[in-house]
Amino acid sequence: MSYFTHYRDHVGARPDKFHKATLCEGQFLMLGLNCLEPGQAHAVHTHADQDKVYIVMDGVGWFTVADERQEAAAGAVIWAPAGVPHGVENRGSERLNVLVGMGPAPKKKG
Repeated sequence: MSYFTHYRDHVGARPDKFHKATLCEGQFLMLGLNCLEPGQAHAVHTHADQDKVYIVMDGVGWFTVADERQEAAAGAVIWAPAGVPHGVENRGSERLNVLVGMGPAPKKKG
């Protein structure tokens, strides 16, 4: 197993919905890459028990967190605390590549 990778090695596209790739996943953190072609979106949704962070790598996206909506470009960091609605849309003319970090859902006791 290698502990090193580059996000560009995981970039991809799908015509039917945005492309997702897991870069690494451990007991306490999952880091993935979401690639949205122009016109694609990840609808507003929530994670009841997981915080999420988006880091824009390439392109420009419209991000929603709670009732705030903002355009964000490469270098932007967007934080969505657990239970807060969030989503992203690519209204631009180029692919939007976003690193997504989340803590795995807590394991159920019992």
